[in-house]
Amino acid sequence: MTEVATARRSRITPEREAELYEAVLELLREVGYDALTMDAVAARTRSSKATLYRQWGGKAELVAKAVRHSKPGRATDIDTGTLRGDMHAMVDREDDCTIERNSALMRGLAMATHNHPDLLRAFRELLVEPEMEEFRRVTQRAIDRGEIRADCPALEFVVHMMIGAFATRTVIEDLPPTQAYLTSYIDAVVLPALGASTT
Repeated sequence: MTEVATARRSRITPEREAELYEAVLELLREVGYDALTMDAVAARTRSSKATLYRQWGGKAELVAKAVRHSKPGRATDIDTGTLRGDMHAMVDREDDCTIERNSALMRGLAMATHNHPDLLRAFRELLVEPEMEEFRRVTQRAIDRGEIRADCPALEFVVHMMIGAFATRTVIEDLPPTQAYLTSYIDAVVLPALGASTT
């Protein structure tokens, strides 16, 4: 990155960036991705559209980074000593209300990726790939502790299983995912698939 680009990006403080991300998420919940515009974000946040484009490049990157910023810390920061403890602790970082709101938001954004390749690319690069890498580190710790085998075929599907838990409960049962549901799902599905202890 050039010095000029670095100087431009440094104009927004972390606090201001957090405010912008929160405003983007509020707008997404109100109008959805298709109707979200950079003009609307600029108006809501009292920013110039030029600043938004300079900082984020476009709507897709801004939305993906806003979602990433809203995540409650990194999975790799949790280390309870067991894979089950780590996975339960990840679920416990958000209350049921937050889980439900985020699940609804992610369902809407997942639908939007079908019509917006730039959003799909931004999500893969800024959200999916970093989260998969964090899960790999969490499961690698479990391998190092001897909890699961390094050649377990389910290892590459852990993120798929967890996303499935979030995405399908509303569709199948017309109920939101909750902490209790997700921890039960981890114990009944994810840990047995990995050959890990469920107690």
